[in-house]
Amino acid sequence: MFDLILKNCNIVNEGSIYESDIAIKNNRIELIDKDISLESKKIIDIDGRYVLPGLIDDQVHFREPGLTHKGDIATESKAGLAGGVTSYFEMPNVNPTTTTNENLSKKFGIASTKSASNYSFHLGASNTNIEEIKKVDINQAAALKVFMGASTGEMLVDSLDALDDIFHYSPLIVVTHCEDPQRVVDNEKLFYEKYGDDLCAEQHHLIRDVESCYLSSSLAVSLAKKYDADLHVFHLTTEKEMELFTEGDVIGKKITAEVCVHHMHFEESSYAELGNQIKCNPSIKYESDRQALIQALLNNKIDIIATDHAPHTWDEKMMKYQKAPAGLPLVQHGLQILMDFYHQGILSLETIAEKTSHNVAKRFQVKDRGYIREGCYADIVIVDLDKKYEVTNDNILYKCAWSPFLGKTFNSSIYMTICNGHIAFQDGQLNNDIPLGMQIEFDR
Repeated sequence: MFDLILKNCNIVNEGSIYESDIAIKNNRIELIDKDISLESKKIIDIDGRYVLPGLIDDQVHFREPGLTHKGDIATESKAGLAGGVTSYFEMPNVNPTTTTNENLSKKFGIASTKSASNYSFHLGASNTNIEEIKKVDINQAAALKVFMGASTGEMLVDSLDALDDIFHYSPLIVVTHCEDPQRVVDNEKLFYEKYGDDLCAEQHHLIRDVESCYLSSSLAVSLAKKYDADLHVFHLTTEKEMELFTEGDVIGKKITAEVCVHHMHFEESSYAELGNQIKCNPSIKYESDRQALIQALLNNKIDIIATDHAPHTWDEKMMKYQKAPAGLPLVQHGLQILMDFYHQGILSLETIAEKTSHNVAKRFQVKDRGYIREGCYADIVIVDLDKKYEVTNDNILYKCAWSPFLGKTFNSSIYMTICNGHIAFQDGQLNNDIPLGMQIEFDR
């Protein structure tokens, strides 16, 4: 007997869309077939809705430990489930930072008691922790995160000697945040001298400008080539950077690229209305950059789409520009942003599944997730293309309780999210009565 059968699905998987049923047993997809009429504890008629693999978001900030007034693993993983995110890789810039293997193990321990969805964590690099990097368990950590320009204290890696060692010796894929710190500091000084206290978010993309991104990402690419290292560049924002990457399937690439949903959706004119709400690093830039990113995604120069979910409290975001922290909450609405691109005829459903699930699984060698296949874990998101969804104060699930999309109506809604075979979200409601998520395993 099966645990759950989904009838009349339009399955979006591995470049095709086809009608089938899905049978689930013991956390996994047991059978995919045209008409499954076998016995099951529960049967749901999906009624032709589109069924995609659950998203694997390789870049989120859930703020635990140490910054839990902004968000925590429990709240943000649940918000992610409402947005179709069944697995995530979380960032090391928490307190204490995840720059030691001891702190990395502690985060896994926290997640094992709190995470509603499947989890892994990035080890963080510093100028001085190369010995910790060398001894990391490659089947535990997702990747090695290097902040090359947008962090402070021990998380900013600005030593060229340290970067050389990292790219030379890291046993993990190196994932980078690329902005040139000196260029940003110089720009900040110039703009502060010009505007003083009138400096605002509308200057953000001029301070953290195209050149600051290019200088840093080109350095990362050159180091990766020098040491034949595996490099994945997070949240690219500029047309200029696209020359650093090659087209083609993610398999076989040593250097891969990523774009985030907010850099696909917003552009510099959005600052006038939203201000600090969309202040993020690297910055949202020009319409020409936005268009170039989408084109690079379609041409397979960009391999992965993520959210870079980064919550802060409303009070923090409402501070003056200089003090307002960078980042915005996105994990609940990322897929809906992408579905709007589908409705506009820009992205196919197959491309969305590829860039949010398949390619993440391929690039990071995730075991048994990222696909709708027999034998894989039953991580599934079902979208209703015909049901609109308005973002309201009542349905925002982030702990920070705000979204830059408040009042926006998306053209699609998330009908259901299934995590490890259990219905975690359906018809706008979270199901809190299901097992916690699992630690993500890797085939490395």
